[in-house]
Amino acid sequence: MHLVHVLVVSALVLAIVSSLVIVADIIAGHPQHMMLMNFVYPITALYAGPLGLLVYFTLGRKSTRQAVLQATARGQKPPQQSKPFWQSVAVGALHCGSGCTLGDILAETLLFFFPLVWLGRKLYGAWLIDFIFAFIIGILFQYYAIKPMRKISAGDALKAALKADTLSLIAWQIGMYGWMAIATFLIFHHELRASDPMFWCMMQIGMLCGFLTAYPVNWWLLRKKIKETM
Repeated sequence: MHLVHVLVVSALVLAIVSSLVIVADIIAGHPQHMMLMNFVYPITALYAGPLGLLVYFTLGRKSTRQAVLQATARGQKPPQQSKPFWQSVAVGALHCGSGCTLGDILAETLLFFFPLVWLGRKLYGAWLIDFIFAFIIGILFQYYAIKPMRKISAGDALKAALKADTLSLIAWQIGMYGWMAIATFLIFHHELRASDPMFWCMMQIGMLCGFLTAYPVNWWLLRKKIKETM
């Protein structure tokens, strides 16, 4: 059990370090062309760890402000339009997931101090608050992506954000809830507390599951041009 604890803590520390590396790289002179992506990639690394770091240097560096300006000066397509479709889908899912992740972190932190019991379990109360926080923050993330791209009114941008990201948000949360249910009822046979590093490690895996369930939904949304390519 001691070894497991060390591995869990190491995974969390590695994720935090990966996130900080991305933040440092952005501050050092590689800001994203789309402002919100400066938050998306570090948040992604908080659950994906080194994998999030790889995604940032593989995809994120292609969409920096400097890269976009250089492409424009050469008369080339913007980097976000020249990526393979599967990569555009991945970025779209990560954008959605970052809002969900931030919402879940805030909700779980709040619930640690003010737990909510729903249907007889703190877990279900946590899922309810998680969804509310994730939905609100996720839609705000999409709103601030759509409004500057389409240059539309606040009301129209909000409607577009709800249309573009509601299904993706639900799909992400389903993946996260599904894994947390497996961890709670099948692996540990009890609810994990937010004070336990294992809880946050399970949340990391839950977010990866959320990415997997949100990916096909984002594929469909982009194909139907309901969601913008980022």
